[in-house]
Amino acid sequence: MDKSHLSLLCDFYELTMANGYFVTGYKDKITYFDIFFRDVPDDGGYAIFAGLEQLIEYIQNLHFDAEDIEFLRTKGCFSEEFLAYLADFRFSGDIYAIPEGTPVFPNEPLITVRAPALEAQLIETYALLTINHQSLIATKANRIVRAADGRVVLEFGSRRAQGGDAAVIGARAAYIGGAHGTACTLTDAIYGVPAGGTMAHSWVQMFDSEYEAFKTYCEIYPHNATLLVDTYNTLKSGVPNAIRVFKEVLLPQGITKCAIRLDSGDLAFLSRKARAMLDEAGLTECKITASNALDEWLIRDLLMQGACIDTFGVGEKMITACSDPVFGGVYKLVAIEDEAGNIIPKIKVSENPTKITNPHFKKVYRIYRKCTGKAIADQICVWDETIDENEPLEIFDPQATWKRKTITDFSVRELQQPIFKNGQLIYDQPTLPEIREYCQREISTLWEEVQRFENPHHYYVDLSWKLWHIKEDMLHNKKL
Repeated sequence: MDKSHLSLLCDFYELTMANGYFVTGYKDKITYFDIFFRDVPDDGGYAIFAGLEQLIEYIQNLHFDAEDIEFLRTKGCFSEEFLAYLADFRFSGDIYAIPEGTPVFPNEPLITVRAPALEAQLIETYALLTINHQSLIATKANRIVRAADGRVVLEFGSRRAQGGDAAVIGARAAYIGGAHGTACTLTDAIYGVPAGGTMAHSWVQMFDSEYEAFKTYCEIYPHNATLLVDTYNTLKSGVPNAIRVFKEVLLPQGITKCAIRLDSGDLAFLSRKARAMLDEAGLTECKITASNALDEWLIRDLLMQGACIDTFGVGEKMITACSDPVFGGVYKLVAIEDEAGNIIPKIKVSENPTKITNPHFKKVYRIYRKCTGKAIADQICVWDETIDENEPLEIFDPQATWKRKTITDFSVRELQQPIFKNGQLIYDQPTLPEIREYCQREISTLWEEVQRFENPHHYYVDLSWKLWHIKEDMLHNKKL
């Protein structure tokens, strides 16, 4: 999409509220908004935060051109003074965020926006869009990669994504989550995610014989030969023809790197049979790739059945996160500043307890056991609090405050980092490979019990006593 027109990629009520702030004198009121989510997709133990790079690009390019303003004028509900203000609009606030690739948990602020009310309101939709989408796909991809247990996982979902942008950005998010590459060429061109591919059934059907199709392909791509062996009959013709061609075309050139791909049928049975046939032919280095509506559950079952698969190509189940396709991040006001610069906490109250927000301008600490390096809890604190590693720390479950424990011998890390200050980018952005490596490293700090698919351990995300008392006071004393 043309970045110059993303200013209108917002819910219409953000513009009506912005106009309202303008005409009532609230436009420069300093506000604090948090982006957080309430539930991990697929009932998992953690999610992967992604999408920050695209939010940064959006903020840097955000403006309203003459065409945008003329369109808004046709709606007949915006003041001319407000439209004139938009002509010179630039974001001037502060943004804090957890680094991309960080394992994250419900109800902790992933991003905090401190900005004039009008500016903070206008960026809500796109901020949620990019964080919700990429965090969802990165989380799903990471589940699939973990199910593959060290085997290569490739993202194959472009043709099933919900639109071109979802295909390109989704492949980027999948790479952060641990996928080794993508079938999407444009993602490689823009973001450097390694793109690759094999052949379609149409290539095999195009020739007079399967053997001729395979032989021609190997002659054109001798160093990247992966043959799709299930067009006609996998074991009777596909694998035997592949073996014949590998021996005739590749081995005389000293090339032993090759592969076959299975895209239908009983993948566990076929892969075992194919492996035996390849090994018997002396092609022990030939790899087996499998595709066909795979997800983490099917991959896990295939490996439990002894499938001989080296690479998994995963399409729609990854790029759409179809088993739980909504990340559910929200953007909520948590504080404002008065004329003297004092921070006044705000809270949203609901009859549904899970929708009651945590008030105030906050920071998040991750707490690690020094002896193991494993993360044991996150603590959400008021912005001016620090945690002393030399003093015992009491942590508790905010949903059950009687579940308390005191920890010693720990280290802490503040998760959020400053991204924008007074509208200027001050964050040194990592490369995509660095984000992916960081993600893998951070996941390794989580206990296996948190990483399991079924009934994962509940990771503690608690409130500091100071923040907990502020919240309780606001709820019980009606200081809303």
